[in-house]
Amino acid sequence: MIKFGTGGWRAIIGEDFIADNVRLLSQALAVDMLNRGFDKNGFVIGYDRRFLSDRAAKWVAEVIAGNGIKVYLIDKIAPTPMIMFTVKKLGTKYGVAITASHNPAEYNGIKVFTEGGRDATETVTRHLESIIATLDKQDVRRIPFEEGLSSNIIEIIDPFNDYIDTILSLIDVDVIRKRGLKILLDPMFGVSKSSLQTILVTARCQLDIINDRHDTLFGGRLPSPSAATLTRLKEIVLERGYDLGIATDGDADRLGIIDDKGNFIHPNDIMVLLYYYLVKYKGWRGGVVRNLATTHLLDRLADAFGEKCYEVPVGFKHISSKMEETDAVIGGESSGGLTIRGHIRGKDGIFAGCLLVEMICATGKKISEMLDQIHAEFGNFYMEETDCRLTEELKKQLSVKLFTERQLPDFGMEIEKVNYMDGVKVYFKNGGWIITRFSGTEPLLRIFAEMESETEAKRIIRIMKDFLEV
Repeated sequence: MIKFGTGGWRAIIGEDFIADNVRLLSQALAVDMLNRGFDKNGFVIGYDRRFLSDRAAKWVAEVIAGNGIKVYLIDKIAPTPMIMFTVKKLGTKYGVAITASHNPAEYNGIKVFTEGGRDATETVTRHLESIIATLDKQDVRRIPFEEGLSSNIIEIIDPFNDYIDTILSLIDVDVIRKRGLKILLDPMFGVSKSSLQTILVTARCQLDIINDRHDTLFGGRLPSPSAATLTRLKEIVLERGYDLGIATDGDADRLGIIDDKGNFIHPNDIMVLLYYYLVKYKGWRGGVVRNLATTHLLDRLADAFGEKCYEVPVGFKHISSKMEETDAVIGGESSGGLTIRGHIRGKDGIFAGCLLVEMICATGKKISEMLDQIHAEFGNFYMEETDCRLTEELKKQLSVKLFTERQLPDFGMEIEKVNYMDGVKVYFKNGGWIITRFSGTEPLLRIFAEMESETEAKRIIRIMKDFLEV
């Protein structure tokens, strides 16, 4: 079965992520392109460092080319944002990245991008699922990869320089050069090394790198930047006196930060810092877009700036769509993905990391000092989150309890409203909230809570977990 989640199609290698399924999905893309006249613009393919990613990219290329559609293949490891950038630059209607992003090592998958380099919407992915349901193995049309190369229907491209030059044009390189920051990079065995190294060294930063070898098991860690996975980065930043530690997830669309004091900077705070910097220091105007599970401190900032904060479901396609609709300055999520107006319409951990470096250099303030300044002006929230692994049977039971019967526990606080847009989110009159939803990428139940104290956030999560018996 091929079903798309919030971040594309992801599946366990050898179970559902197999050549036949990759080819079926590719044939569905080709059918859709031919039916809609999208074939004339070509098709972009890129891949990350996961097991089978390079081979799967060629499986896709063989099918797309077999349907008479020009293929532009980035035939070396590439960050997902670079692939999205290439879709935008070449003006293709479709493109894909072979990646499972931050999922465990046994997963791989395919992210689908549409015109302008944006994540495919739910309408698009549902349509592709409906086409897949009509196809069988014998419906797949393909040509040998080498034949596609010799006939030039498959063309190898390298967008690296264009992507790097674009980011360099979007940041203040001169102000960074004057500071000479000492930075430690952790690509988490993923694909960000070449891009961030080129940009930061060009800006005269002193850069050292850890965890950059090719390891399809990601060093035994989840390739997702968090307080738990960045302990080595934290230790070395403190031991050797770095100004900043930067980490990116497996395909480099998410960002993790360790400050000079060894603190893990939560993605919520990264969003807050960048929105504050772009509006207060750089004079940008516009609102901010966040998903349901991202800090409401952004709402306070937007209100103080005379702007609006827009709330959308989880899934970056919703963020990019709302940003385009509202011309917002920044959009992002508490899992570490964000985008800035004027760049691609998708997450880019590389650009976000570079902009944070600019912020430190331009303001002359350390990240901790900037956060203290923001919290003194706007207050603070504390977020807690937990994941519970699910069986299909437990998921069905919880779905009935939460969404059919719409049961909720007694939190001991006044409720302002309840939102079922994506999972169930309870807004309390004191400004706090809790959301419970099924992951769109893994068999997990996710619970997030944000309150004015850490104790309260933990308390309401415990109430929800006890209520659900998970």
